[in-house]
Amino acid sequence: MAPNVTCPGPMKATSNGAFQHDNPLDFALPLAILQICLVLVVTRCLAFVLKPLRQPRVIAEIVGGILLGPSALGRNKSYLKAVFPPRSLTVLDTLANIGLLFFLFLAGLELNFKTLQRTGKTALSIAIAGISVPFALGIGSAFALRATIAEDANAAAFFVFMGVALSITAFPVLARILAELKLLTTDIGKMAMSAAAVNDVAAWILLALAVALSGHNVSHIVPLWVFLCGCGFVICASLFVSPIFKWMSRRCQEGEPVSETYICATLAAVLAAAFVTDTIGIHAMFGAFVLGVLVPKEGPFAGALVEKVEDLVSGLFLPLYFVSSGLKTNVATIRGVQSWGLLVLVICTACLGKIVGTFTVAKLWKMPTAEAVALGFLMNSKGLVELIVLNIGKDRKVLNDQTFAIMVLMALFTTFITTPVVLAVYKPAKRTKKIDYKHRTIERKNANSQLRLLACFHSARNIPSMINLFEASRGTDKHESLCVYAMHLMELSERSSAIQMVQKARRNGLPFWNKGHSSGGNHIVVAFEAFQQLSKVSVRSMTSISSLSDMHEDICGTAERKRAAIIILPFHKHQRLDGSLETTRAEFRGVNSTVLEHASCSVGILVDRGLGGNAHVSASNVSYQIVVLFLGGHDDHEALAYGTRMAEHPGIKLTVVRFLVEPKTVGERVQIEGESNPGGNAVSADEEVLADIKDRVSEDDSVNYEERAVGSSNEVIAAIRAYSRCNLFLVGRMPDGEIALALNERIEYPELGPVGSLLTSPDLSTTASVLVVQQYNEKAPADE
Repeated sequence: MAPNVTCPGPMKATSNGAFQHDNPLDFALPLAILQICLVLVVTRCLAFVLKPLRQPRVIAEIVGGILLGPSALGRNKSYLKAVFPPRSLTVLDTLANIGLLFFLFLAGLELNFKTLQRTGKTALSIAIAGISVPFALGIGSAFALRATIAEDANAAAFFVFMGVALSITAFPVLARILAELKLLTTDIGKMAMSAAAVNDVAAWILLALAVALSGHNVSHIVPLWVFLCGCGFVICASLFVSPIFKWMSRRCQEGEPVSETYICATLAAVLAAAFVTDTIGIHAMFGAFVLGVLVPKEGPFAGALVEKVEDLVSGLFLPLYFVSSGLKTNVATIRGVQSWGLLVLVICTACLGKIVGTFTVAKLWKMPTAEAVALGFLMNSKGLVELIVLNIGKDRKVLNDQTFAIMVLMALFTTFITTPVVLAVYKPAKRTKKIDYKHRTIERKNANSQLRLLACFHSARNIPSMINLFEASRGTDKHESLCVYAMHLMELSERSSAIQMVQKARRNGLPFWNKGHSSGGNHIVVAFEAFQQLSKVSVRSMTSISSLSDMHEDICGTAERKRAAIIILPFHKHQRLDGSLETTRAEFRGVNSTVLEHASCSVGILVDRGLGGNAHVSASNVSYQIVVLFLGGHDDHEALAYGTRMAEHPGIKLTVVRFLVEPKTVGERVQIEGESNPGGNAVSADEEVLADIKDRVSEDDSVNYEERAVGSSNEVIAAIRAYSRCNLFLVGRMPDGEIALALNERIEYPELGPVGSLLTSPDLSTTASVLVVQQYNEKAPADE
């Protein structure tokens, strides 16, 4: 007769408090709070430690889960009993699985079948090889495991689970790794993401099959019923739920908040779909995933759903899922030569299948060896999807403790090696070597040569002024006189919607997924395309996805590759309705300063006060007053050269204001120097560039030249105030001369210099935008 076993009673939700002699850890809510806080602290600390190794956060979360489980801290039974007692695991697993449901919903949201339809033959064949070869090898390794440590496993389900576990590529993890390595919008990144997307869909279908096979079937016909009912659910959802989502999406207007009713209805539908698929016997997550796929990707509706759900899910609930997995992983079960040998076998099989399969097909498509090897390792990265497969296998009793631990360590190892191996093999830094080109400044001898301009922006708010600046920069009516590269600067966050960034990313002005496809719903790209058609200026839009710490590398590297003469950056403040400047993101100020330091061409920072209003001003309606404040020095020469080019536009009036030191402030010596040199043999560089402007004044009534004598910084401010009603000030960042020295004590923003800081200060009230220019002047000048 079996001995009596006393089961612990159910945990109450809340305690009466320590003062009434209740231990909070004996109650569900305070214990869950402690567990969540412990998980977040451990995983975030590990992510910080692993950041220098450029590892994705999923590595820190898997390792954190293992450390908190029986493999490490859990060896202390007192800790395990106090913090993760067996009766609390149901609550923890429930919270983790709710997070998993919504994560799979987001994964479905970010999977666009239209992009899969446009997947090229190369990516499709790489995806097929990346699935079939490791799947076959996975079944082969399953035979070895079943003959040794998994004798009791359901044969069919075990083989399918092993095949799926080895053939998966983690789409979200791969997106983050590619972004960290600056490969997201390169050819190899495009290939990897397209192949991984196909791989992802195939993996979910195979997993559905594995789940159907893994139930405790009383009849062999049950898996067939489960599979058929799953297909019926997908068909019914497509016929009845999809039109409702489309109706909701159409009623959501761009720029307006999405109705809370629609958000709540969608989240409720996700839970209902999860309930239906769980009832069928597949898994609750499949219902959530299918609904995510059915939500229309165009318009603000999908973006609003991601914004509402993602931070809570990826920041709070998903780490719980990793810890839930870690509590099931006991590395101590892998003991003896046989077990460690099986671990090595599984790791080698997983790597061999993915890497060799991908490499072989890539070489057949004549891909360079280094790229083919890097692509193989990229496709070999695992992550959350792998853990989902393993956890389902563990819950369905297909994988025992030892097999589960072996597979988790395999997933950890294959993902960990991806970044260092790809860096060693592919060396993306080679692509950013310095290119030798001539025109790195706007100032040049041949003013009619093509001007290449890289304009950066953070959001749609920057677009109208940028486009109006392009219009003003057109110069003469030659079609090739201006070439603009518009770069959308997107911060690579820790959020999983980095995947959505991939779908928006554009390379060389062409859509990321297919060079022949139109820009679709991206209103930013549409704005640039409309300007290009109206003005006949070549505009190519692209996206940079970087962390703020190395965003300058993307900007400077792109300027080098595109042979830009000047980079235009938005100031880190924008104008409020009352006219004052408000900080958007203080971190962007650091990006601007770093670009100024490292750029190999000229740099301009645009302080936007609504140049031309909030819409594109057509060429025939342009009527701008532009003022160049000239104190002297290389940067002022560059500002003057830019202003001179703008003056070629028929709708622009240019005023050049030169500031001179009053004679009484410098003494007789300077007066003598100014009157000497009648032959002009020692004419200063300032006088030389101003001589061209003076000659032009007599020929062109759109250009005006004035000189202002000032004796103090207050007189400079008073003089500038007289021009405050213009549309745009052009100034050098670091002018030369005594007047500049007098203004140096007023520098608030070093990246703008003395005059730029003055024009953005409350002391000088103006509605004019300001472009502060720094000229590139290394040993090889632009006008050589």
